[in-house]
Amino acid sequence: MGTKVRPIEKFASAVGKCSVESAVYGKCIVADYNNVRKDKCLTEFLKFKDCYMAAYRKR
Repeated sequence: MGTKVRPIEKFASAVGKCSVESAVYGKCIVADYNNVRKDKCLTEFLKFKDCYMAAYRKR
């Protein structure tokens, strides 16, 4: 029997493996936070999302 992993733990673990990508995305958003709009940092977001999805699937 395997141990049951709570979804929030799986989420936190996956996000923790993408600290570089999340920092780059966060810096992009904060660079001009008064002018945030849809797709402003799309490239950075997609890199973060790809990292997260890969890390989430591995767990």
